[in-house]
Amino acid sequence: MNKKQNLMPAIIAMNKHARYNYFINEVMDAGLLLDGWEVKSLRAKQVNINDSYIIFRDGEAYLFGSIFQPLSLVSSHITCLPNKKRKLLLKKSELDCLIRKVNHDGCTVIALSIYWKSAWAKLKIGIAQGKKKYDKRNDLKDREWKLNKERIVKNINCAFIRK
Repeated sequence: MNKKQNLMPAIIAMNKHARYNYFINEVMDAGLLLDGWEVKSLRAKQVNINDSYIIFRDGEAYLFGSIFQPLSLVSSHITCLPNKKRKLLLKKSELDCLIRKVNHDGCTVIALSIYWKSAWAKLKIGIAQGKKKYDKRNDLKDREWKLNKERIVKNINCAFIRK
């Protein structure tokens, strides 16, 4: 029997600035409560989560700052709000853990990526602490040194092969 091939790539959108601006301490998955036009925007990859974060109100978690661009053909008969708050679907224990870390430890909860898990859209969230400017500089220096080490090793290996 032939298995059904996955025609859609798993990752829809990523927050590329998250690892540069924050230390990611812990990662969790959460479901998203979406409207029909938002799901169609996800399938068309018309989503931006670069400046998005999670906020807690009345014991529930909401995604703020994400932009779901409405498709012109789909959303002609309804009003679409591209940057509205979207509710996250989390278990009570996960929600309590997140609220405790934000209130007591001074952490921030940010969106890392949106991806498909079978037919469901999931949000990967990270419990993070902000980086200072010197931390960002140190990371840049470490990354450059790693690249230089790889170049040096490659040149040494090429020299041994030629002999």
